[in-house]
Amino acid sequence: MATDITDSSSGSEPIIPGMSFDLDIRNILLVDDDTDLLDVLKTFLESHNYVVTAAKNGVEALHEVIDLDFDAIICDMKMPTMPGDMFYLAVQRIKPYLCDRFIFVTAHEKEPKIEAFIRNNKGAILLKPFHIDELIRTLAMVFRKKHKH
Repeated sequence: MATDITDSSSGSEPIIPGMSFDLDIRNILLVDDDTDLLDVLKTFLESHNYVVTAAKNGVEALHEVIDLDFDAIICDMKMPTMPGDMFYLAVQRIKPYLCDRFIFVTAHEKEPKIEAFIRNNKGAILLKPFHIDELIRTLAMVFRKKHKH
């Protein structure tokens, strides 16, 4: 929801006509064992006013999901400790309504296990390397889907 910033003395006139701010805060969970990519994406998304939580594997991410519902979950497929597919299945058991908010990220889409998983599940997919515009478009799609439910 966008709201004009108004002068409190009049209550109706915008201080800066036409200037409005989007007050809809989006929480994003980033899950990737590549800490450089994690840092870059976190910095970029925060600069676009998203609240970002970062996790280095599925186990860390699962603890975050237990504590908070996220508007989007950007998740690498290949990680140590708990890979993306196992993390998704764990989320499916505890908070199934979050499953259509996943964006899977991988450079290994041709591996049979990953290919089968992607084909059989709800999440969007971004292939590494991806352009940041692709990420923004995919996030917008996830947010629209979430808003419809």
